[in-house]
Amino acid sequence: MEAKNLNEKESLELISQMIRNSRLKLKDGNGIPFLIWGYTTFFVSLLVFFLLNATGDYHYYWFWFLIPVIGSIAMFISRKSIKKHARNFIDRVIGNIWIVTGIAAFLISLCTFYYRIPVLFIMILLMGMGTALTGLVIKFKPLIISGFIGMGSCIIPFIIKGNEQIIVFGVIYLAMMVIPGHILNYKGKRKDV
Repeated sequence: MEAKNLNEKESLELISQMIRNSRLKLKDGNGIPFLIWGYTTFFVSLLVFFLLNATGDYHYYWFWFLIPVIGSIAMFISRKSIKKHARNFIDRVIGNIWIVTGIAAFLISLCTFYYRIPVLFIMILLMGMGTALTGLVIKFKPLIISGFIGMGSCIIPFIIKGNEQIIVFGVIYLAMMVIPGHILNYKGKRKDV
């Protein structure tokens, strides 16, 4: 197959078409990843909060690792039900954003067992960045706004003391990931771009 040289107008149209296709794919039931990770984080936060308050046993911090386990299993199951589309450059960019963000979050989580670092602050900041970057790449305002709100709210765990930080952490995830996830799914059903 012979490669075709595109002029400036054709190149811009091709890029615009890739963005439109990625937005359609994300909206076509694919707000599901935001829902999976947002709800999983929220419910695990509630679980950790209630177990810590009921027992005072800090071994329940290990339950935070339920987030990647439950989230990964739910993502694997949901991928079978999501419509398959050809992956383009924009899809790969978004996938790579979340791979890097996820690896960073996991490594930071492991470090908390050896070093005293403000993990809730860092997780909210990282996931807010991933959400905002995804929104910026596909030009979807609810993701952009919720990502930046998440990033801005990362200081809240410093303001709130004690185990209540955990509840606030979960609520931030609801606002940052679940709300835009539902908006993506709703717009996907209506086929709004």
